[in-house]
Parts: sequence; C-alpha cells; structure tokens
Amino acid sequence: MDGNWITLISIGATLLFLLGVPVFLVIGYWVIGASLVLGMTLDNIGAALGDVFTDGFALLAMPLFILTGDLINRSGIARRLSDFAYACLGWIRGGLGMASLGACGLFAAISGSNSATTATIGSMLHPEMVKGGYDPRFSAATAAAGGTVGIIIPPSIIFIVYGFLLNLPISDLFVAGILPGALMVIAMQFVCWVVCKRNGWGYLIPLQFARIAKTGLGAWLGFFAIGLVLWGIYTGKFSPTEAAGVTVGFCVIVGLLSLPLHRLIGTKGEERPVTDRGYAEMLVVQGFRVTELPSITMRSAQITGILAPLIAVSVVMQQILSLLGAQEVIGDFVTGMGGYYAVLFTAMVIIFISGMVLESLPVTIILAPILAPIAHSIGVEPVQFAVIFLVGASIGFITPPYGLNLYVASSVTGVPYFRLIRYTVAYIAALLTVWLVVALVPDLSTALLPSR
Repeated sequence: MDGNWITLISIGATLLFLLGVPVFLVIGYWVIGASLVLGMTLDNIGAALGDVFTDGFALLAMPLFILTGDLINRSGIARRLSDFAYACLGWIRGGLGMASLGACGLFAAISGSNSATTATIGSMLHPEMVKGGYDPRFSAATAAAGGTVGIIIPPSIIFIVYGFLLNLPISDLFVAGILPGALMVIAMQFVCWVVCKRNGWGYLIPLQFARIAKTGLGAWLGFFAIGLVLWGIYTGKFSPTEAAGVTVGFCVIVGLLSLPLHRLIGTKGEERPVTDRGYAEMLVVQGFRVTELPSITMRSAQITGILAPLIAVSVVMQQILSLLGAQEVIGDFVTGMGGYYAVLFTAMVIIFISGMVLESLPVTIILAPILAPIAHSIGVEPVQFAVIFLVGASIGFITPPYGLNLYVASSVTGVPYFRLIRYTVAYIAALLTVWLVVALVPDLSTALLPSR
C-alpha cells in the first residue's frame, strides 16, 4: 500500500516539474509526502535540514564563492579578463567567440558557478559578438556552453557539495578539475573555430603583442585572485572555505580602493578601446562604492537562498530513497552490467540522462552517494569518479529539456530558448568527447594531486 502512495506522490512531483514548478518545491513536496507515508515525523525533516548546515563547514564556501563572482563582475575585473582573452585570440577566425569561452574559463577560476559564468560573460560579450558579425543564436549558445566549466575549473560550488557528501578532500577535488576543465575549454574553442570558419562569422583584429601585454596588465587583479585561490588550496595554506573567505576579502578591498584611484587617474570609462587607454589606467579597475555592497551582497544571498534549501531537502530525499531501497536497486542494476567498462559507462549514461532533466545539485546529492561506491568497487579512484560525475552533470547545463545555462543565456541575451538548441549540438558533441577521455584516462584527473 505504501508503494502505491509513493508512486502517486512521485507522479505528482513529475507533473509539477513538467509544469515548471521550482525544483526545490517539487523535491520538498515529494519529501514531505513520502515522509508522511513512511510514518516519519516532520520534525525529522527539520533536524536533517539543520544538520546539513551546522555540520557542513565546507558548505560555507558556497555563498562566499557566489559573492566572489558578483564582486569581480561589479568591480570590473571580469571585463578585464575578457579583454585579455580577446587580445590573445581575436586575430583568429571566430576569435571573439573563442575569447568568450576563454573568459568563461578564467571567470570560473574565481567564481565556481556555471550560471554566474554564463550570465556574466554572456551579458558582456554577446552584444560585442553580434556587432562583430556573429549569429545572435550562436553567440548566446557559446555563452551557455562556456558556462559548463563553471563547476569543473576550481573553485567549484558543486565540488564542495560532492566532497561534503562523500567525505572527500575538497582541495583534492579542486586540483583534479584543473586539467579536465582546461580540456573542455580547448575542445569548445576548437568547435567555435570550425563553425565560425565555415560560416565566415567574426571580424578579425591584428595580432598585437603590445595589446596582449596591456590587457594582461589590466587583468592582473584577476590573475592574482586566481593564483591566490589555487596556491592556497594546493599548498594547504588554507581550506577551500578559508580560500573563499580570503577571496571575498580581497575583492572587497580591491573594489573599494579602486574607485577613488580610478577617479584620481582620470580614466574616461571602461567602454573605450584598449588601444586608447594608458598603462597606468589599465592597472586600476573601476571598483564600486561601499554603499553598493548591500545590493551586491543581496544578489548573492538571493542565489544562495535558492541553492541552500535545495541542498537541504535533497539530502533528506537521499535518506528517504535509501530507506526505500533505491540505492540497492540502482546498485544491482549497474553492477549487473558486467565488467569495468560496462559498469562505468552505465553509470555515465545514468548521470547524463539525469542531467538532462534535473539541475546538477539534486543530481549530485541523489546519485553520487549511490554511484560512487559502485565505481570504487570496480577500481575507479574516488577523486577521478568525482570528476567523471561532474563533467557529465555539467553537460546537462546545455542539454534539453532542462538545460539551465540555456535559460540563463536566453534571459541575458534575449534570444528565445528553443532557438539556442540547434547551436549547442556541436558543443555537446565536443564535451561528450572530453567526458569520454576523462573517463578513460585517469591521469587527467589525478596527475596534479599533491599526493602523486
């Protein structure tokens, strides 16, 4: 009888999801309904929700890295990173699109968020790409695809959640994501070059080493922030949560000090061509006022307010699924596939299909505790499987019918969601190829680990 009620509740949750009800409410509805059917008190849900955040020190890094992304965007550091990427690649056909993807990689190395990466780079470079002769649909799709590396290149919010759930060193997960994330960017840049060359999109700028040097100088604060995070985590000077706090403090200080210096030097605006700016002007970003900090913090808090409850209810959902025996059912199905490669590829198919219909957070919280032990039992290193899992989940950001990054790109560029899908196919193919390579070549994930 309980099984029939659970089935009805699950059907209802599916219908709510298809009707566009927020994922948090859908999972919350399922959790409350299943708890009542199983005779669990709602007090248990409240206790579980509290335990997630009182016992999860590592999760404190999540709102801090979200805030970091907003701070570097508002201070002008993100714009400088984009200018540098364009100076390096603008002389190649499709160079601005490739620069957009490169800028996504650089922004991801500070913010750790896929949606923030897509929104920031898309809003900055989509208009420039359209003016530069690119198809608006391709431009928006490029920003969406570039955002996928936001959860792979460290620091990564989802790596933090994965490490918390599986009790893995988050610093090791961060380091493991460096090479796969870089490979994802390079693969997408190759696709961008091929598509743009075939269609003749994009205006070329001359390769000028002086321009590269000037924009590189202008982006020095971004490079310093990236280096600070990676150095601190890699050397063990501070934990990922402490790294997030240090980066936020750095960005706040830079933003507040830069504004008066920006005015003192007498800069005439960030929209002027790089070639018209002096070297002294490039050293200082536009910054922000102290009175702007509440609005910046509030925006970050709004995003955290969406993610944090979702993590909490998903943890409770995972506990209920465990009581229902779902872990054993999925585990028996996957292990029943046979040998090493059959089990690994079956797990990858489950991850990919789940990523098509759910956001990476619930996919990670629900499936990672089930699939990770199975992968470990066949000889896959836990850190490598974490990368395999999250690279697969990241592809879901641009894969219909969910495709979170497609919605974000559509909202910031004004290009309708369904008009983007055609231009993501080549990017999806490139990312699937990278995913296969990551699965078959363990050293891509483990070569840089301090213990190696």
